[in-house]
Amino acid sequence: MNNNSPSPLSGSILALLSEYKKAIDELVFVIQPLQNTQLISVVDFETKDPDCKSIQTILSHVVCSGFGYIIYIENFVGIKKPRLEKTYHQNVNNYIEELNKMFEYALNFFQNHTNLAIEEFDNSKKIKVNWGQHYDIEQLLEHAIVHILRHRRQIEKFIEKQNNLTF
Repeated sequence: MNNNSPSPLSGSILALLSEYKKAIDELVFVIQPLQNTQLISVVDFETKDPDCKSIQTILSHVVCSGFGYIIYIENFVGIKKPRLEKTYHQNVNNYIEELNKMFEYALNFFQNHTNLAIEEFDNSKKIKVNWGQHYDIEQLLEHAIVHILRHRRQIEKFIEKQNNLTF
């Protein structure tokens, strides 16, 4: 985000999007030096979660979810869109490009919907997500930020484990 130009976004949304971009940038910093073999190698052989077996599966999950959070909001405000299918890439640069597109998608949505009420206290007027929780827009964006942070941490642990092996 360019902090030098005036923004039509409210302080709260601008702050959340700034933190979202920061979380994405931190994730990019962690994954940028990875070799393709590190990206696609299974690291967690124990997990039953197919999204958490390799750095590749984690990143595909992060990107799909990131678009999904905004699609939840779009559907909530009446713009009916289907969720995206997960895609898997063989190199880190494709994921970096997708992460940046994911952020641009969120930014464009909020720039085009500057009058959204982001806080809602009535649960019946919140967004119900497929894992059963109810979020207002602010909470869903906060979840999107923490989702990236949690998976960045997971990827850091995967890299640490891989560094103890030879590629």
